[in-house]
Amino acid sequence: MIKPSELIINPDGSIFHLHLKPENIADTILLVGDPGRIEMISKHFDIIEYSIQNREFKTVTGWYKGRHLSVVATGIGTDNIDIVVNELDALVNIDLKKREVKETKTSLNLIRIGTSGSLQAAIPLNSFVMSEKSIGFDGLLNFYEGRNTIADLEFEAAFLKHTNWNELLAKPYVIDASEQLFKELSSESTVSGVNISAPGFYGPQGRVLRLTLADAKLNDKIESFTYNNQKITNYEMESSAIYGLSKLMGHEALTICLIIANRVTLEANENYNPEMEKLVTYILEKLANS
Repeated sequence: MIKPSELIINPDGSIFHLHLKPENIADTILLVGDPGRIEMISKHFDIIEYSIQNREFKTVTGWYKGRHLSVVATGIGTDNIDIVVNELDALVNIDLKKREVKETKTSLNLIRIGTSGSLQAAIPLNSFVMSEKSIGFDGLLNFYEGRNTIADLEFEAAFLKHTNWNELLAKPYVIDASEQLFKELSSESTVSGVNISAPGFYGPQGRVLRLTLADAKLNDKIESFTYNNQKITNYEMESSAIYGLSKLMGHEALTICLIIANRVTLEANENYNPEMEKLVTYILEKLANS
């Protein structure tokens, strides 16, 4: 039995942060950072059957062309992803009334739709980058047993050596995306890549305002890194935790990001919403036809 201090259930029977009950979610869940992006996606649904919000965590569940979907706003950062993925998993794999893990497990499809900055000059603004791997600078997965059983340790070792990694920073971890979802959603419209999930927007991604960086050359090292013909393509802030927790729990996970800035060419698309609409439509159509 899982103790109340470990799994907090609200008085109405919903799970603590998300305020959801098991019947409120679909098996395929789109994850977005911005709660405002929920409307951008759910407006396409043919039927909306449930909607709830608590803090930055907003969920809408409905149907799009025969596909049952939920959209969940996670807020920013892997700390929020730790909450969201654990609670989504609990909704399908823990009996909330008995507080017991179910014998038969359910696997969710977790698809992050986000924005990102390119780390390669050859990947222009408005590209759809689908991450085959995610590198976590956040350290979150290091708190969970089994981390090394799901990580690409050889990739990690090569990256640590190439960057002469600062030991004061959290040790990076590298996790693969779901092969199933990658095949389902990739096409000539997408670019395959490897992303980095940073634990912040400024210093952790090499931006300088008033504070200097511990390693001013880190982005240059990242840009020049190659392993098995794979380059690191983009920065974002959530994927590593989504991939890592999903692997440990038996879920399928994939991230597709719209490139709204290029850190090499120093370009940015501040008015990126029309392009995000295109990405949302692309993903919905792919899911409906799979």
